[in-house]
Amino acid sequence: MQAIEVKNLLEAKLANTQVEVEGEGCNFQLNLIGDELAALSAVKRQQQVYAHLNPWIADGSIHAVTMKFFSRADWAARS
Repeated sequence: MQAIEVKNLLEAKLANTQVEVEGEGCNFQLNLIGDELAALSAVKRQQQVYAHLNPWIADGSIHAVTMKFFSRADWAARS
């Protein structure tokens, strides 16, 4: 699976969320930027993302995923 495929999938499924993806093959680092996700508990945020990635994890297309969550303000402050 390619990083752009992961990005497009998650941005289509997670409204108002910008997704930055690093990695290739089956290992990805995700930066998820959105106020709605950032407001949830850590467990709820991960559940939201894994709900969309589980089919690809199950078939081995994705092996490892690391996630970081940012509000839009926090992401903008990084620059």
